[in-house]
Amino acid sequence: MADGARPEVVLAGATGGLGLRIARELGHRGARVTAVVRPGTDRARTAPLEAAGATLAPVDLTNSVDLARACEGATCVVSALNGLEETILDGQTALLEAAVAAGARCFIPSDFALDFTRTKPGRNRNLDLRRSFHERLDRAPVRATSVLNGGFMDMLTGQMPLIQWRWGRVLYWGEADQPLDFTTMDDVAAFTAAAALDGDAPRILRIAGEVTSARELAQATSEVTGRHFKVLRVGGLGTLDGMIAAARILAPGRGQVFPVWQGMQYLRDMFEGDGKLDPLDNGRYPGLRWTGVRAVLARR
Repeated sequence: MADGARPEVVLAGATGGLGLRIARELGHRGARVTAVVRPGTDRARTAPLEAAGATLAPVDLTNSVDLARACEGATCVVSALNGLEETILDGQTALLEAAVAAGARCFIPSDFALDFTRTKPGRNRNLDLRRSFHERLDRAPVRATSVLNGGFMDMLTGQMPLIQWRWGRVLYWGEADQPLDFTTMDDVAAFTAAAALDGDAPRILRIAGEVTSARELAQATSEVTGRHFKVLRVGGLGTLDGMIAAARILAPGRGQVFPVWQGMQYLRDMFEGDGKLDPLDNGRYPGLRWTGVRAVLARR
């Protein structure tokens, strides 16, 4: 990249909620963004990318020639792909190989999770896929940076069933004071964009918009809503293991990225504490402002 030239970043998975946010943040930081999208992607999904200033590159991830061509000139290739083995292993590997072939200096994989480098293999399907991809990534001749952010804080108001709004309860397994890491998608995107433009970013960056617990979450929810929320112990971690096993039988969700039991596996990893993010790298990029739990709950 010539002096004064805009850095070029290739972004895959850009039509997703996190990917679009990353594209916007890269644009705010002066990067030229090429968004790799599937050929024939609906205009309603690509229009926001164009509005954010991204250039669209309709490429099938199985087309290695076109994929390498799309990555030409990129200083960094970022993956926000979301899926199962076909996407996280096969698709990301094709993207990685294209980045290497194009001479990109860095690659950011679609990790965006709790610290699965410290959790036990075989207990979380989606994290095992990321762990397997890391084995390929660490052998590749390119600098890699993973961004780990705990749970997406945005999910506390919907998909993650910790807060039982109707009953005024916050559920937990194990210990009510177990520290839990949460970060909003907006904050993850801002940090990821900064990391993509950082020529010295380390292999792993750990961030958390807020570290809280079930007990503290109940207090925060009470303050925001004006209602009294209490914690409710559903059982120990062994109970959660049993619930996961039952859910895999009763609601297998074949082919789904986030069936019910997958979300339960993630909760188990959080409450076990093995995937706790420490130390945090929140201060690496000055100027970023972190959104706390109360601000997210207030939006609901």
